[in-house]
Amino acid sequence: MRIIAGIAKGRTLKAPPGSGTRPMTGRAREAIFSSIAATVPGADVLDLYAGTGSLGLEALSRGAATAVFVERDRAALLTLRANIGAVALGGEVVAGGVGGYLASLAAGGPGGQSVRFTLVFVDPPYELPITRVEEQLAAAARFLDHGGSLVLHRRLGERRPEAAGLRPARTRTYGTARIWLYQRIRPGSG
Repeated sequence: MRIIAGIAKGRTLKAPPGSGTRPMTGRAREAIFSSIAATVPGADVLDLYAGTGSLGLEALSRGAATAVFVERDRAALLTLRANIGAVALGGEVVAGGVGGYLASLAAGGPGGQSVRFTLVFVDPPYELPITRVEEQLAAAARFLDHGGSLVLHRRLGERRPEAAGLRPARTRTYGTARIWLYQRIRPGSG
């Protein structure tokens, strides 16, 4: 697995041992970044369930300003930190669960309500129930800039998750994966 484009193009990313992390294919990443290209330069990125960090690191390579990577799996964290070091574009690692991180932001934790992201990637384990995914999308939407983008990776065949504050913009299928792109909307704007 490699960074596809930008200043770190061609840098190799490692994957943790075992099957606990399923890195997104290069083809799917390329398609995602083609559809959000205008959003990436200067973006503040949040990579939830970061795994290898491939999405956040790709964004940094393409000109994103900052990236926060949230991951709780120990093996994935070791790999994530190694990948961030190898790409050498920075990024903050949060070692913990997504729900806890989003709750800490809502409670005024690290930066609290002042934290805003331009781009959010959500790549939870397929086993996470759709209702829990929807809760996390709604929580993440609170910290997404109006007009910002949220990208969700789920298993093919699931219904589209819904969340207040997010409007579905695009859906793509790659093998057994379904990618949904959402846009943040202003309250009361549809």
